[in-house]
Amino acid sequence: MATDNVLKRPPLMSLDEALDFVLNDVAVLSSHELVPTFDADGRVLAASLVSQLQVPPHDNSSMDGYALRVEDLTSPGVRLKVTQRIPAGHTGHSLNPGEAARIFTGAPIPSGANAVVMQEDAQVDGTSSVPEVSVSVMPSLGQWIRRSGEDVTRGAEVLARGTRLDPAALGLAASIGVAQVRVVKRPRVALFSTGDELVMPGDVAPHDMRPGAIYNSNRYFLRALLVRAGCEVTDLGIVPDNLKATLQVMKDAASNHDLILTSGGVSVGEEDHVKPAVEALGRLNLWQISMKPGKPFAFGEVHSGDAPSQNKAYFMGLPGNPVSSFVTFQLLVRPFLLALQGVAAARPEPYQLQAHFDFPKPDKRREFLRVKRNHQGGLDLFQNQSSGVLTSLVWGDGVVDNPGSKPIQSGDWVLFYPFAEWLK
Repeated sequence: MATDNVLKRPPLMSLDEALDFVLNDVAVLSSHELVPTFDADGRVLAASLVSQLQVPPHDNSSMDGYALRVEDLTSPGVRLKVTQRIPAGHTGHSLNPGEAARIFTGAPIPSGANAVVMQEDAQVDGTSSVPEVSVSVMPSLGQWIRRSGEDVTRGAEVLARGTRLDPAALGLAASIGVAQVRVVKRPRVALFSTGDELVMPGDVAPHDMRPGAIYNSNRYFLRALLVRAGCEVTDLGIVPDNLKATLQVMKDAASNHDLILTSGGVSVGEEDHVKPAVEALGRLNLWQISMKPGKPFAFGEVHSGDAPSQNKAYFMGLPGNPVSSFVTFQLLVRPFLLALQGVAAARPEPYQLQAHFDFPKPDKRREFLRVKRNHQGGLDLFQNQSSGVLTSLVWGDGVVDNPGSKPIQSGDWVLFYPFAEWLK
């Protein structure tokens, strides 16, 4: 039988090639806004923060105790007059030879003092009109003194543009007096699922489900993942499995969103209408990735109209199986969204851990195996690696990145992506 006219499918694109393609296509959002530092957790800096002061602003004590001059302690038992008391938020006066100052944590070091002795190492005689102190442990120069600028120096860039702010970064911004930060506006994402088999929880009771129907779990976790990635989400629900409806939803969504994200409908079946809809309204760059789970994946852009002035939105289409959708989101969509906001280090980074399991029959594609860290510091494997088993994501706390056709033996070192990093 002749085979000359049989069309061969192009080779599958590797995950690394796909991620390079996606990230190289990103144009960082140009819209910025000022938000209170209090409310900026998870936002991405649109402008670097430069300190206008030293932190700490003055040399200060890191302990409750006594500020003194080391050179006055010429022999054990020497007594120094306690001539002043300096709480935090107050300044003292210059320390004369033979004097000490009662000082508290955070209080500025008085001029002339060059060490602080903890109160536990000091003995105070308060019987005279002027209290006196002696020390049981000889201090070193600079002991328990925090120097001005040892944390931040004036003029230093403390947080770079593209930093995704976390609680520690918010505290650092506040420490240099920043009450508002300029951040990239949140990406606007339109989310919808396709599939006549999908039913929303609450619409139909489990005992009333028609044959072939399933609850739409993807919609729930994808919306949550988008919010955690810093997005404003428009939930467009479930779109019927027909081309006309898919075209209209996409065209409308492209008019006021930065990204359209779909779940399902990016395969080659007769009822998969997302791919032709994207091709009709814009461009589709890739749609088959050499990875498991997650082979069907689409990326491109959708235009809201024919005129050059019409808005366009990026498009990303995820597979319908829930584990495939979850893993593909983390490895391709999340880095894209971070890059869209200007985050420099958008690519996920794995760790090396030991496998405490055997995996003798790998797939030829690159696989992401659901695993869980154990008390011995290694990884256990979830036995059912099917792309439809959501319980594996709840049981596990990460995935092993296993190259295609590579068996794993217990004791092998493997690459591990923890879910905790993905879900920040």
